[in-house]
Amino acid sequence: MERFFLYDDVEDTKTRFVSFAGQKLRYDLAILQSGRFFGKVLVMDIQFGRFAIIGPDDVEEPGYLEHVYNRTEEETIELREYLRELLN
Repeated sequence: MERFFLYDDVEDTKTRFVSFAGQKLRYDLAILQSGRFFGKVLVMDIQFGRFAIIGPDDVEEPGYLEHVYNRTEEETIELREYLRELLN
């Protein structure tokens, strides 16, 4: 079978695993830093199997984290606070 690759790169990444308990939820995250994301990071929610490439502007976008991680506004308050600290 012939394949047409758009790219097939291997790159070293820095991965950070973070778990913290908030007032309402426990957060288990894997955060990957790579040159491919142009200053943003790949944030994976390990519990819910959802992920997004996030930068400081995305954290401040109303409703963005709620949509990406399929959580309520109240459930993302502590996640948003953590990501602000991480990305600034």
